[in-house]
Amino acid sequence: MAENPSAYLKSVLPPDQMAKLKRINNQAVLEFVARFVRHCRPSNVFVTTDSAEDIEYVRRAAIRDGEEGPLAIPGHTYHFDSPADQARDRKNTRLLLPKGVELGPQFETLDRDEGLADVLARLDGLMQGHTMYVRFFSLGPVGSDFSNLAVQLTDSAYVAHNEDLLYRTAYDEFVRLGEEAEFFRFVHSAGELNNHVSNNIDQRRVFIDLQEDTVYSANTQYGGNTIGLKKLAMRLAINKASAEGHLCEHMFIMGVHGPKGRVSYFTGAFPSLCGKTSTSMLEGETIVGDDIAYLRNVDGVLRAVNVERGIFGIIQGVNAKDDPIIWKALHSPGEIIFSNILVTEDGGAYWIDKGTPMPSGGTNHTGPWFPGKLDSSGKEVPPSHPNARFTLSLPLLENTDAALDDPAGVGVAGIIYGGRDYDTWVPVEEAFDWVHGIVTKGASLESQTTAATLGAEGVREFNPMSNLDFLPIPIGRYVSDNLKIAEGLAQPPRIFSVNYFLQDTSGRWLNSRADKRVWLKWMDLRVNDEVGAIQTPTGYIPLYEDLARLFQEVLGREYRREDYVQQFSLRVPENLAKVDRISAHYRERVLETPEVLLGILGEQRQRLEEARVRWGDYVEPDAMPRA
Repeated sequence: MAENPSAYLKSVLPPDQMAKLKRINNQAVLEFVARFVRHCRPSNVFVTTDSAEDIEYVRRAAIRDGEEGPLAIPGHTYHFDSPADQARDRKNTRLLLPKGVELGPQFETLDRDEGLADVLARLDGLMQGHTMYVRFFSLGPVGSDFSNLAVQLTDSAYVAHNEDLLYRTAYDEFVRLGEEAEFFRFVHSAGELNNHVSNNIDQRRVFIDLQEDTVYSANTQYGGNTIGLKKLAMRLAINKASAEGHLCEHMFIMGVHGPKGRVSYFTGAFPSLCGKTSTSMLEGETIVGDDIAYLRNVDGVLRAVNVERGIFGIIQGVNAKDDPIIWKALHSPGEIIFSNILVTEDGGAYWIDKGTPMPSGGTNHTGPWFPGKLDSSGKEVPPSHPNARFTLSLPLLENTDAALDDPAGVGVAGIIYGGRDYDTWVPVEEAFDWVHGIVTKGASLESQTTAATLGAEGVREFNPMSNLDFLPIPIGRYVSDNLKIAEGLAQPPRIFSVNYFLQDTSGRWLNSRADKRVWLKWMDLRVNDEVGAIQTPTGYIPLYEDLARLFQEVLGREYRREDYVQQFSLRVPENLAKVDRISAHYRERVLETPEVLLGILGEQRQRLEEARVRWGDYVEPDAMPRA
């Protein structure tokens, strides 16, 4: 930009908004804002500080402009997306890479020059008639060494309102740092609106420019495509973390409460529909975060912070019995946005599998709704979209951990990897050590598709650390980063796998939904060296007597030995098949695969073969030695 950015902004911004920008005293901020005010040509610009008045202005604007509507419970609002804009757009979400840079066949990429030309052409003048909201946030606790600062430009008050619930505002932090503030950049426009929703979905674009730490999003409102600080920012953060020697992970952080008031903190990575949120929200435990974590080696201790301060959660299936804490928050006064649910005639929110009687009618993202309504293809329209969401700030939940905003984070005692696995992994198992755990639990993570997934049911999808969709670097390098972070740790966290979906040969579930409370308590005892274990070829599993006691203490019910044998028997053929699948994938399809990974998988295969010779294909727990 030839013209001085400050002079240009002064010529187009109201004096009060320009004064807010000038207080920051950061030339890069001024250049970024000026560039896209000029390019997107909004009719108004509103610079949001950390003040309650500015934040309330955004909330009111979302209702004023029709992007949200009020519900009956004070503070609750609803939002509808276009029927064609209800999920992350994987096809049009691309990493922009310079010529000659390759990540591997698993990635959706685009030539950087071509991608920038495309998305900038779509953003040209796209905010005409809209207000641009200039937002300042901290990804992680404000002032923490873990955190990344961010500037978001959006013409959607709904998106901006979501971000106020999900992130920590950081205008004052930008003012404090001045020219020292480095930041990620986000540009979003909902584009032309029709009945308050994005109209030109066929022109939707979500491009991530790693070279300039910038995310571009156009012609979409759905949160996964527009709340840039969430999964889109993970690409920027993982890229930065890889260069600097720390991690950005798709993980919850929770406190598991043990004997005598002890709290052991665990992080956990699970693909979608595998129990991630339900685990992080377990009754009797506390939650630091449900989705994204930054991890660093701090003076020999692996510590973690929650990147966010709220939850953008799937609401389908949330019910009073299984989700009492979330349920209570969703039915109490407080600031909550419901997206793509059914608004009932009395101003309530209803969703699929809520566990209450079906309403006689209401309004959803398709318009007026009634039971038996059919779409244009003759298919019945459900009351809410299967991907309907709720957004709230964590302090609304009664089990939020006191460490939520601690800039030092929490010390990680254990890491959990879980997937949907019908026939291989036992319900809970501890790795032999850090390297074994990262390779055979994290880097080998798979999840089987369900009947609700497009395509065939039961297909095993490779998803290392449950982070494949969000990687901006080759998978092999990402695995190496996870292996290396343990170097210099005085005591690396224990690594566990869990599987809530084990079935017998008839398809009967071998676990109840409540059993995960016991698996967590066992993990707490293990990281504190208070119980023994059985050593199997794939890791350490619980002793029957320890689980029997925990089932009685935690769930108040008997745990039968025959259930233990069914759940924890070693399935040699299935485990061998998994080793072969994962080894082949890393050999044939992954760039920069570390040699140690294939070596660890080879050792696991050898132990399984030896077990088969000694005990057969299926080995009961008590046949194997105690550790």
